[in-house]
Amino acid sequence: MGKTGWYFLGIVVLGYIATSLFKSDALMPALQFFWKVILKILPIFVLVFAIMFVINYFVTPKWLVRHLGKDGGIKTWLIAVITGIISTGPIYMWYPMLAELKEKGVRQGFIATFLYNRAVKPALIPLMIFYFGLMFMIVLTIVMVVFSIIQGKVLEKIVEV
Repeated sequence: MGKTGWYFLGIVVLGYIATSLFKSDALMPALQFFWKVILKILPIFVLVFAIMFVINYFVTPKWLVRHLGKDGGIKTWLIAVITGIISTGPIYMWYPMLAELKEKGVRQGFIATFLYNRAVKPALIPLMIFYFGLMFMIVLTIVMVVFSIIQGKVLEKIVEV
């Protein structure tokens, strides 16, 4: 966590201290709500982060080039979708690698599909379920995956012209 994160944490702690000093009856309900939310989403967070760790360990740029070559069927589109979903970090860090993949023959539609699926964040799924429900999360994820493939295919058609 950078300095900004520590500052934010400090401000939140100071806010709780100020609340306890000026309105002590509001502190316990706030802390109880906080713990209830944490306990509800913690198991899902642990599972999601474990899956992300394992996948990020095994999915390397060399593996991507080998599996996202010029000739790709359904398997290749699924790889573009899944790797986009599990990718982490800031998007601008992915641009050099994606440019290199393009130079090595990866189709632009796969790159577009990968980028589109960066919006599906496994780490945020527990919060989405908590606030919007399981069905909303499932439908939204399916719609985003389907439209990412459509976007990739449309991009390929436009770039061909």
